Amino acid sequence: MLRVLCVLALLCAPALAHDGHHDGHHDDWFKSLHNGLNVTCCDGSDALRVEDPDWDVSGQSYRVRLEGKWIEVPPEAVVRQPNVVGPAFVWPGKSMTGGIYVRCFLPGSGA
Repeated sequence: MLRVLCVLALLCAPALAHDGHHDGHHDDWFKSLHNGLNVTCCDGSDALRVEDPDWDVSGQSYRVRLEGKWIEVPPEAVVRQPNVVGPAFVWPGKSMTGGIYVRCFLPGSGA
């Protein structure tokens, strides 16, 4: 029973993944975000907040740690709009082979 509750808690976590999604303050802003290919990042409900130790920048290249592995952020996945909430966010995806990729990445406002 405890395992089931833990799994359910993890499944619910992305719904509150960014500051403000649950209170509605930044919903429209999150919905307006798009990556370098002009593809929308979605509404933010599937965005994961990335703490400073889990993302890195070198020049114009970003990388993010997901599931314990460093993933290179393709240049076309970077969101170029200004970050109005502060922390970095990533919109991960899973390939058909089960690998993780980055659909969108919003650098933290200090980058």
